[in-house]
Amino acid sequence: MNSRRILAVGSVALDSVKTPFGKVTDALGGSATFFSASARFFSPVSIVAVVGCDFPPNYLNLIKKLGVDTHDLRTVPGKTFRWKGFYGYNLNDAHTLKTELNVFQDFRPVVSEENRECAYVFLANIDPDLQQSVLAQVRRPRLTACDTMNYWIQNKKKSLRALLKKVDLFLCNDNEARQLARERNLIQCARWILSRGPRLLVIKKGEHGVACFSKNFLFIAPAYPLENVSDPTGAGDSFAGGFIGYLARSGRFNESVVRKAVIYGSVLASYNVERFSLNRLIRLKRSEIERRYRRFGRLTKF
Repeated sequence: MNSRRILAVGSVALDSVKTPFGKVTDALGGSATFFSASARFFSPVSIVAVVGCDFPPNYLNLIKKLGVDTHDLRTVPGKTFRWKGFYGYNLNDAHTLKTELNVFQDFRPVVSEENRECAYVFLANIDPDLQQSVLAQVRRPRLTACDTMNYWIQNKKKSLRALLKKVDLFLCNDNEARQLARERNLIQCARWILSRGPRLLVIKKGEHGVACFSKNFLFIAPAYPLENVSDPTGAGDSFAGGFIGYLARSGRFNESVVRKAVIYGSVLASYNVERFSLNRLIRLKRSEIERRYRRFGRLTKF
């Protein structure tokens, strides 16, 4: 078993995004992409995803240049998954204009023999039945984590509840937590979700930060204050990459490590939103991450 390698299963997509601060067309996106671009700073990452024959070769080369293992990134006949949307000045709300699943509609994750030995598994926002199929393929992972969205909570709640019994860590946003638990209070939501299986729950609240729950502790962190935000697309997956990447690097799963991982995740998300697509993450240096991490500590210490 590779004691630090992370297996990330999700989408590699082409995004067309407009915000009050600019726009991009067919930019590199997708949950697995943003996650791996952040997690790579801490641990090696392998992605399981699918793209169409129209996927730009320079994007594939960029992913490889980041050091991400693409052995299980399949190219199949058809068009790549595309998402088109916009944000108003309330950057917490994404407005979808068009979703074209294309080859992603028939995506059935197949994990290679080598990657079945990955110690850490991140199941990005895909059908919970597919997430469970991935878990059935990996061997004795040290930590498993999954994300979801309101569509799966509404249409695949039974499958999602079955998945919760099998993962160590569950990530969602505050609205999804309320929808899943059918409670308004996030503490009550956390109690309900943790009673269904996960050892840890991370509730992402956008510009209002993160709340991290276990049966033994609660940790709340604000979002890093930024003067310039261009595009929030991928912020949640960038957070997950920094968070799980740090957990993998540390090799431990105690309260102290989890608290630090939350801050590293928040730091990576804060850099992600400064530019469109991966334009900030691909230029990011480890020294910048550590500098913002230390500043985050000074801002929240009392």
